[in-house]
Amino acid sequence: MLIGVIADDFTGASDIANTLAKGVAPEGGLATAQFPGVPTKPAPDHVEAGVISLKSRTAPIDEAVAESLAALEWLLEQGCQQIIFKYCSTFDSTSDGNIGPVGQALALAMNARGVVVCPAFPTVGRTVYQGHLFVFDKLLSESGMQNHPLTPMTDPDIRRFLSLQTEWGVGHVAQATVNAGSDRVAQALAEDASAGNMFSVVDATSDEDLLTIGEALQDASLITGGSGIALGLPRNFIRKRLARGGETTLDAQAGPDAILAGSCSGATRGQVDLHEGAHPCYAIDVPKVMSGDITAETLVNYIVEHQGKQPLVYSSGTPEAVKEIQNTYGREKVAATLDALFADTARQLIQNGYRKIVVAGGETSGAVAQAVAEELGNPAMQIGPEIDPGVPVLKVGETDAVLLALKSGNFGAPDFFSKALSIMGTK
Repeated sequence: MLIGVIADDFTGASDIANTLAKGVAPEGGLATAQFPGVPTKPAPDHVEAGVISLKSRTAPIDEAVAESLAALEWLLEQGCQQIIFKYCSTFDSTSDGNIGPVGQALALAMNARGVVVCPAFPTVGRTVYQGHLFVFDKLLSESGMQNHPLTPMTDPDIRRFLSLQTEWGVGHVAQATVNAGSDRVAQALAEDASAGNMFSVVDATSDEDLLTIGEALQDASLITGGSGIALGLPRNFIRKRLARGGETTLDAQAGPDAILAGSCSGATRGQVDLHEGAHPCYAIDVPKVMSGDITAETLVNYIVEHQGKQPLVYSSGTPEAVKEIQNTYGREKVAATLDALFADTARQLIQNGYRKIVVAGGETSGAVAQAVAEELGNPAMQIGPEIDPGVPVLKVGETDAVLLALKSGNFGAPDFFSKALSIMGTK
């Protein structure tokens, strides 16, 4: 294995796995697999990039650090020459969150300094300029992320925000330096390291910038960022003839399908609204879930009743409605209860012969992916074709495999749900 990724949630893991598998023309990408949690056995021999999906984004700091270090140990045992700590392209965290502590622990373990911090993903509108994170033409703090129920982002200055999470220095490589080319970027990172900065926030406003940064990082042992930071990394290994390159494909899958949505983002709510115009959709009453009146059996019965019609069950709501429910029952309790509901629903769907499941929402995707993997004996997940930027099809298992699409809340075109099922295969 050449590249190892430690991702702090499941949709983020799928996102960067897609980037590594796709690569850029003409070289292509790496043979990539995604693992639900830290594996207990060696990776398959053909895997060139391994992505470990953790659920550490909102976990207690000590737990997030311990899991990430365990993932690092396994990846290094597989021979990885480069490690990426992957977080969301909207830097989902809090002032006392996990990105800084996890990045610091990994850097200390690998004796790395001047480690790149770059959440940019221009394809979906995430750019970094003068150390500030933008979502399209809005600062992160004005993009809607300030209303996130778990990780409200109220400060777009990544340098300042990260400085709240680590006692080490945070440097900056500006856009003008990136424009000057990969050699100049590498020099600036070395200068930051010499100045005692553990991290360096690097500007990027285009895919071309990410390719420049990727070339500058060809010998870096540790990198942190969103999935975009991996865009130029596969070709470094392909050009050195350490990897084969090319494209990955998957066979379509027959069998019934289902859609599970647990995201409250504006993008997901729009996708639900569009899907609801032509397909059966079931809005989950969260208070009834909390009281036990709605269970996984309720959702499975609805999905089975509408088999063949792309049925969707969802718990998406406006920020105001979500906040009211959280105030009534407690944020952590609501999140844990809904995660368990969707996980149990996925298990029962697998047991009922469902082999194509589309999921929206990072926490929901994590719960569903873990449940599906456990149901099938925790196999590696093969990365398949891209549905929309940052969202591939995942194949779980070989015999009687299950296809998954795990979508972060803000990702995907308005018709994402139907598009995903179309790519997955026939009914």
